[in-house]
Amino acid sequence: MPGGIKLVILDFDGTIGDTRSLIVRTMRQTAEELGLPQHTDEEYASRIGLPLRQTFTTLIDMDAATADLCETAYSRLFSLNDGPGAVTAFPNVVETITELHRRGCLLTIATSRGRASVIDFLQRLKIDEYIAYVLGGDDVTNAKPDPEPVLKTLKDNNLAAANAIVVGDTAFDILMAHRAGVRAVGVSYGNGTIDELTSAGADFIIDDFAGLLSVL
Repeated sequence: MPGGIKLVILDFDGTIGDTRSLIVRTMRQTAEELGLPQHTDEEYASRIGLPLRQTFTTLIDMDAATADLCETAYSRLFSLNDGPGAVTAFPNVVETITELHRRGCLLTIATSRGRASVIDFLQRLKIDEYIAYVLGGDDVTNAKPDPEPVLKTLKDNNLAAANAIVVGDTAFDILMAHRAGVRAVGVSYGNGTIDELTSAGADFIIDDFAGLLSVL
């Protein structure tokens, strides 16, 4: 592929799948059930991309026992809230992934979401056949913005940093990529803002997932 890029490492939430309303609703319900302080939708959404536990502990001051309760309650409520049509692909995602696969690009996922959950969503969106490798938050010791997800993806696929690019919607994705020595594309339609993506050092910012075809 042009520029030596052979591997595209994709985030899921806010990049491929529009999970924002589902996640924010579930976070709000979790806080309500446990009697924790409530926050705005924007504050809840700003934590999307972090491991589940950290979405609460970085937003609300709590002890380890309460964090455990948050994880348990959220997982239960998420399962209740999730259902047919709860998560859809952003515009042009399916078509662009199909085209990148046709061009011979190796497409992978690096997400803080659990492996089983993201595989289920990929199947529902009917793009699982194009994704060669999935790395969930439960597959690594240190989740994004730590570089481990990218470094592990590179190692497992026998590729160098110069051959890869990360695509994500938050500063967590951009920082993860750069700490691994990989270029990063920020998408402006997800959970992060353009200012956040720019401040994190995104090499490219696109307003539509189809713009990835031009970047590559």
